[in-house]
Amino acid sequence: MNTIIKNILTFLLVLAVAVPPVLSSQQPPVLAACYNNRLQEGLETCLRELKLDKAAERKKLSVALVDITDPEQPLLAAINGDRMMYAASLPKIAILLGAFERIARGEMQLDAATQEQLTRMIRNSSNRAATEMLNRVGKTFLADLLQSPKYRLYDPQNNGGLWVGKEYGKAGAWKRDPLANLSHGANAFQVARFYYLLETGQLVSPEMSREMKEILSKPAIQHKFVKGLKSRPDAEIYRKSGSWRQYHADSAIIEHGDRRYIAVALAEDARGGEWLSRLILRLDDLIRQFHS
Repeated sequence: MNTIIKNILTFLLVLAVAVPPVLSSQQPPVLAACYNNRLQEGLETCLRELKLDKAAERKKLSVALVDITDPEQPLLAAINGDRMMYAASLPKIAILLGAFERIARGEMQLDAATQEQLTRMIRNSSNRAATEMLNRVGKTFLADLLQSPKYRLYDPQNNGGLWVGKEYGKAGAWKRDPLANLSHGANAFQVARFYYLLETGQLVSPEMSREMKEILSKPAIQHKFVKGLKSRPDAEIYRKSGSWRQYHADSAIIEHGDRRYIAVALAEDARGGEWLSRLILRLDDLIRQFHS
């Protein structure tokens, strides 16, 4: 049985302490409780058909898929979803969150220069912009925010999550993640959860979530998920990817017609970029078939 399934009960127990009680039926559900057998079977079939199932068995590929066509009833599937992997530039989304937390507290201004810096960090994946913004946000502040009860996007009791423990440059790591010793780490489930919180207005505030989503639009780098969906120009993608040596990562909210979904994939293989381009097409088909 996939390890993410085995950890759901533990995760929910932690969240019961960390998250305030549900105030109304409109509050979005806890994503870990939304595992769907049919979607899981479809995801596993996709990997077999693409001949990526062996890579997943070797823990060289992690995938999370969340159908958010109805965001109040998300459907989750994952393979190696709780496995920490090196994610290169993908964790820059955590810096984006940290910046908007500072802005909401009145500790930073969303002026034209800051907007432009955040946009270059995400759309163009500028390492210089990411390092400057990380230092503006504060490394300790960001690490504490990711582990905070408010978000728990990095949970050391439940297989980690998003982590930024190093500037995006030649400087050494200031603090590697406690579980996998990674400088820029992620697991697919927590990245998917980041996007679900974003989509449902739970990152900072609904207004700030909309601002962050806009920055994630119009990706300037045309590889991985973007390359794969090039044949489907009507698909809107809100995305952050990462690449370094044999490590390839991509993550996105994809809106295609009346369907919406979150896709996250992390690969450790020289062919990983090509894997992800092929994978996103099959995931797009899977979500379409799921609603047919």
